Amino acid sequence: MEIRVASIEDAESLLNIYGPYVLHTAVSFEYDVPSVEEFQNRIRKTLAEYPYFVAVEDGQIVGYTYAGPLGSRMAYKHSAEVSIYIDKNWHGKGIGRLLYRKLEETLLRQNVFTLYACIAATDRANDEHLTDASIRFHEKMGYRLVGRHHLCGYKFEKWYSVVWMEKAIASKSGKPGPFIPFTEI
Repeated sequence: MEIRVASIEDAESLLNIYGPYVLHTAVSFEYDVPSVEEFQNRIRKTLAEYPYFVAVEDGQIVGYTYAGPLGSRMAYKHSAEVSIYIDKNWHGKGIGRLLYRKLEETLLRQNVFTLYACIAATDRANDEHLTDASIRFHEKMGYRLVGRHHLCGYKFEKWYSVVWMEKAIASKSGKPGPFIPFTEI
């Protein structure tokens, strides 16, 4: 399996992965699948400062991950929000673990020390649009629950919560080095 930096030319393939999450799940709180042009802009904007990686198997993109700012103020620069999406036909094959390892290694080189994942959550058993698979995955990757926004998203005529999970990837002692944009590493 190859893990490489995403390009704007990957947008259509990434949308083939992301689209079903938008249309059929509450994993994403978007209602409509973005256009290829919108997704290209998202990739371009992310890569200006943060990593964006794809997993490729036999020439096909089967998953992707990226990071972004946790907040807009400078003091947040040593923390990042992370996201990951895996093609539904490739779940359970270790792709998420490979992608997150690469993302973490890169973010650490950028002087990012704490990662946050914002994950949709439901209290309903057997919710047809959401499971706790993402929460379980993040737990296995070393994230811990640090907060919950109760019933903050409405999709498929139901209210959903989001949980925030956190992972420290480096010690925070002393003054950190400056944040290094992805384009400079």
